[in-house]
Amino acid sequence: MNIYMTDEGKLLTEEQLKLVEAILVYTATEEKIEANSELSVTFVTNDEIQQINREWRGKDQATDVISFAMDELGEDEIDFELLEDEPVVLGDLIISVERCREQAAEYGNHFERELGFLAVHGFLHLLGYDHIEKADEDIMTKRQEEILHHFELYRGKL
Repeated sequence: MNIYMTDEGKLLTEEQLKLVEAILVYTATEEKIEANSELSVTFVTNDEIQQINREWRGKDQATDVISFAMDELGEDEIDFELLEDEPVVLGDLIISVERCREQAAEYGNHFERELGFLAVHGFLHLLGYDHIEKADEDIMTKRQEEILHHFELYRGKL
């Protein structure tokens, strides 16, 4: 899987970026995602994610992660059939590094655990997981924990 990460504000270290990439590649492998798939991940500030949240979701507040799936076609979008050799574009993840730090402190988690959680959580949304219904939330939570535990990222480990 090809992952395109953008951290223009230099909000993360090289090691943290590599961790996110490793977690996403592992998740893609475990979820049997096609090798020629593509994913974009952008790391932003609270102000930047608030602007995106306001413009695209109508919510004028910062949030931790936003997922934009490529298969969510609006009425003005064209559904192009994928050519056999063309990559499958899964979508975009936008992660607020500031909110990640705030939540890590609030929940008593190590920053890398919270960062990994947000990456996995957003990616699983792109793959069709959700947490609207309790049963679906339980499935998604279990999957997230399995993936994070593979990287020895546990809750409450400061």
